Parts: sequence; C-alpha cells; structure tokens
Amino acid sequence: MTLSTTRKSLFPNDGDDWQSIAARELSELGHDDAVSQLQSWNLHVFMRPSVAPGSAHEHNPIMPSDVIFLEPPLKT
Repeated sequence: MTLSTTRKSLFPNDGDDWQSIAARELSELGHDDAVSQLQSWNLHVFMRPSVAPGSAHEHNPIMPSDVIFLEPPLKT
C-alpha cells in the first residue's frame, strides 16, 4: 500500500511557537482560532510533558525537529 496524499506539514523554524506558525501559515483564520486548530492537530507536541526549568524549551514545547501538521487528519 502506498500513500497517495500527504498531510500538509512543516518543520518549524528555530524559535517558532504556536503564535508565529499560526500567523505565518494560517493567516486566513483568526489568530486564536488558528492557534487552537494547530494545537488540536498537533497533540503530540501540545501535550508533551513539561521540560525541566532552565531548558531552552522551557516556555515553548516546539522543537525544530518536530513535525507540525497544518491541517486536520485526512479521511481514509
């Protein structure tokens, strides 16, 4: 079986957070709606356990190696 359609996604830029990705990639939505949609499509990042205090990602769970989905799961 091969995939015929891939879900739109990106690797974040260094320093990207939910707000910056929402503003850049989902500008057609209202800011709060865009952030909420991103978080719901990316629970693997949004629900990540907290990092240690003093860590580079203490206030931002998004890392440059994360896959951030820009659309909901595709129907099969």
